[in-house]
Amino acid sequence: MKTVKSADGTLIAYEKTGEGPPLVLVHGGTTDHTSWKLVLPTLAKHFTVYAIDRRGRGKSGDSSDYRLELEFEDVTAVVDMIDEPAILLGHSSGGLISLETALRAENLSKLILNEPTIIPKEDEKLNTALEEIIVKLESVLRERGNEEALEFFLENLQKISPDIIESLRKTSWSAMVNEIPTLPRELKAMKDHKFDAARFKDLAVPAMLIHGSESLPRQKNAINILHKTLPESTIMELEGQSHFALITAPDLFAEKVINFARE
Repeated sequence: MKTVKSADGTLIAYEKTGEGPPLVLVHGGTTDHTSWKLVLPTLAKHFTVYAIDRRGRGKSGDSSDYRLELEFEDVTAVVDMIDEPAILLGHSSGGLISLETALRAENLSKLILNEPTIIPKEDEKLNTALEEIIVKLESVLRERGNEEALEFFLENLQKISPDIIESLRKTSWSAMVNEIPTLPRELKAMKDHKFDAARFKDLAVPAMLIHGSESLPRQKNAINILHKTLPESTIMELEGQSHFALITAPDLFAEKVINFARE
């Protein structure tokens, strides 16, 4: 894997494959760049793909100080090193990081967000529930280990069905088990982030907002909030899918990305 230096000097790793217009992939919070492995072969036929390992995960470096702003700078460093305008695609918490990157990067052509994790500052119920999840997740990590902590997170916060968990076991499970210890710090930072949609009302970048028809109400709500805010956004609903469509329906997911890039 190649690396680029972020603003604070941390080395951020990325896997570069394929040919065509640049496409930067930002994974979610419980895994690394391998979460894209089912869609990557198709995407690499149409794009030069830069699949990032986020800070503290996979082959990327880390720092003793962790803030979400550091991750915004990490992805910005990757986008801005590319010598032509890039498409940025983020999944889950990687979607929030991609959205924030869009305010910072100078080299962005389009933005694709797959169910970005957004915690509205006014949603007191969600913020309280998240506090409880963080405490329990840290307890499970200490007392029962990584794998049970991952299962707890998927079942209790993401509400992932048993059949999708089984699909994850066949694809990204090993990486997810390895990276789950980074999740509590991320969740704490996201809770403190106090998302404010109004900051993005002038973001004039064509954006596609993806969600599954079977996704949680809060995930659909995040898409609706962004659609009302982003001036050049469209919604793409994936019928029969939920939060991990890039794993449960990789061909469909890749098709929507490719079509949007060609528009």
